[in-house]
Amino acid sequence: MAKPTGFMEFSRELPQRRPVTERVNDWFEIYRAFPEEKQQEQAARCMDCGVPFCHSGCPVNNIIPEWNDMVYRGRWKEAIRRLHATNNFPEFTGRICPAPCEAACVLGINAPPVVIKQIEKSIIEHAFEEGWVQPEPPAVLTGKRVAVVGSGPAGLAAAQQLRRAGHEVRVYEKADRIGGLLRYGIPNFKLEKTVLDRRLEQMQAEGVEFVTSAHVGRNVDVEELRRTHDAILLAGGAEQPRDLTVPGRVLKGIHYAMEFLPQQNHRCEGDAVAEHAAISAAGKHVIIIGGGDTGADCLGTCHRQKAASVEQFEIMPTPPAERSPMTPWPLWPMQLRTEGAHEEGGRRNWSVATTRFTGDDQGNVKELHAVRVGPPPKFAPEPGSEFVMRADLVLLAMGFLGPVRSGLLEQLGVALDARGNVAAGADFMTSVPGVFAAGDLRRGQSLVVWAISEGRKAAAAINHYLMSPPHTEQSELAAAGAR
Repeated sequence: MAKPTGFMEFSRELPQRRPVTERVNDWFEIYRAFPEEKQQEQAARCMDCGVPFCHSGCPVNNIIPEWNDMVYRGRWKEAIRRLHATNNFPEFTGRICPAPCEAACVLGINAPPVVIKQIEKSIIEHAFEEGWVQPEPPAVLTGKRVAVVGSGPAGLAAAQQLRRAGHEVRVYEKADRIGGLLRYGIPNFKLEKTVLDRRLEQMQAEGVEFVTSAHVGRNVDVEELRRTHDAILLAGGAEQPRDLTVPGRVLKGIHYAMEFLPQQNHRCEGDAVAEHAAISAAGKHVIIIGGGDTGADCLGTCHRQKAASVEQFEIMPTPPAERSPMTPWPLWPMQLRTEGAHEEGGRRNWSVATTRFTGDDQGNVKELHAVRVGPPPKFAPEPGSEFVMRADLVLLAMGFLGPVRSGLLEQLGVALDARGNVAAGADFMTSVPGVFAAGDLRRGQSLVVWAISEGRKAAAAINHYLMSPPHTEQSELAAAGAR
């Protein structure tokens, strides 16, 4: 283990956040640098438990106690090798993962858990600084071709694994840049895009081919894709947003979060946003409906766009300040979480249900009508609790209902499960032979770490499929036809 008495000597400590008055005036990440000696002290708190429950909380099965020990001893190069063995992109998870591993940390039973997420970020940043993250092109090529549809974390993880296995990999992305929600969805103050770009450079050097502005099912023919590739991986995400069907929903100024957030990502990239289509919180009274991570992303973005005021509504009751007894260790705890965006301003409102919107003569939203509600599952309105609030801009951040069915999925004819996600077995293959699915498109809206895990597992399944003798003969015929 790292240091036998470390968990008794050192208290949990995280990097400091930059002052609110500073960070709301830029789009850079909010955390200050964390000195190396602090990183090693925090790694020393790991007890190297006989049964490391942090593994049960980590979807990619990171070997956490081992790289904690290596960090404590200053063996950074060994630490990144051990971390990369299970996680392609620790620079993403070290920034935007909610860290279910920490919720399962044994030390967390009666003390603050180890800062696993921060140590993970420290390892990968140290590795990039030292130049240890280098391209790993395959030593032997298989001649098999794989199309990956979608360039979010699931698609990228699968693409890198498949390329390193020797396959020819082409990633199709409908947007103008690679990255999916990593690029257009997560704000820069949580994930600066230079972090994404340096990893994409490594993948390109390994031989992964990226095709942008390629919307499969629209401007890229599905049948042509099937004819020219030995396997296809669907990794397009869960992009169907949950709507709010109340009177006045059609008024102008009511938008999905994923209409609002990508626009700011484009601005940060230096892109111009057409004035007639621009969505901005500047000078407006904003209401965000939804209290999760996407709502917090909208909140931080509104602060930086200089909104006049921001209210955040959530239909669920206020979570407890400490871990709820309903979610005991090592489960992911139900408790109140305060993100950096919440420190910056705005007001959170719990147990609120929107009943309707009203607008002006030009069809612009001006007021939100709501009512206080009781606990789930009924959410019964409380008599006399109705209220009206000014709203110049309303952002819907209530989650997602699965993948968009029209276009690609309909044309492929893949079967869907009871929740509307793409149905796939333990081998990640869909009802269409040679077509696989991974990530949110298969499991529903989830975490970045689950997407990476799914991408890695799907890649292993595709590699097994491609290299099995029956398919080897079929792929050779398909390759001859493509030529």
